[in-house]
Amino acid sequence: MGPKTTEVYNKLRERLMSGAYAPGDKFPSERRLAEDLSIGRTALRQVLARLVAEGALEVHGRSSYRVPGTVTTQTPEGVEPWKIHSQRNLYDNRWVKLQLWDVEPPGVERFEHHVVKLQHVAITAVLDNRDRVLMMWRYRFVPGRFGWELPGGIVDQGETPADAALREVVEETGWRPSSLEHVVTYQPMVGMVDSPHEIFVAHGAEKVGEPTDLEEAGHIEWVPLSDVPGLMARGELLGSGTLVALLHILATRSRQGSTAAR
Repeated sequence: MGPKTTEVYNKLRERLMSGAYAPGDKFPSERRLAEDLSIGRTALRQVLARLVAEGALEVHGRSSYRVPGTVTTQTPEGVEPWKIHSQRNLYDNRWVKLQLWDVEPPGVERFEHHVVKLQHVAITAVLDNRDRVLMMWRYRFVPGRFGWELPGGIVDQGETPADAALREVVEETGWRPSSLEHVVTYQPMVGMVDSPHEIFVAHGAEKVGEPTDLEEAGHIEWVPLSDVPGLMARGELLGSGTLVALLHILATRSRQGSTAAR
């Protein structure tokens, strides 16, 4: 972030932390914020995306935000972490690293535990103005099945997750998202595998060419969001990143519908 975006970030962060907005309040529109803070919309969206990633804001429809509601669940106290005494590599290459860790849970004798380290991944759900999501029909040889997936891939060294997300969408589909909003960073198999997954949602996209990553592309289609539950029931949504992103979108829309009905 540059000096101006950092300044705007600090101002908005201070407003949110000061209690100027109550939990659940709608945040000012991008247009109003851009005018009040004398910042361009593109730079402002970088600031808002960071606040969303930090949990200070949540997306509330296209280009709309609100203050997260009050969380009643308290963080437990007095729970101790495991002790890590040592770790050693059993196998290591560009794609996968297998390690053996000497660990000691609280109140339990220490033992050795296998740990798999995979790549850092970014995945994007691109939505259009017709409630459709950009997806690919691909064959995965490990489970031996076809399925629908969102575009995504490895975050290269020196690359930000947002840059990787944008690059992967263009390479795999030929569409360039108009904006990116970070939703969550999660671990798909937290008990043994370390592979951070970054989930983004984009609203709108421009066709800029044909896919350049032919191995990854498969068949590309704008799939109606209303089809997602049925595709899930048929077992055609295979990847965890695809499921997390789509379930987030459906849950957000369901919550918005419940709020509007009050």
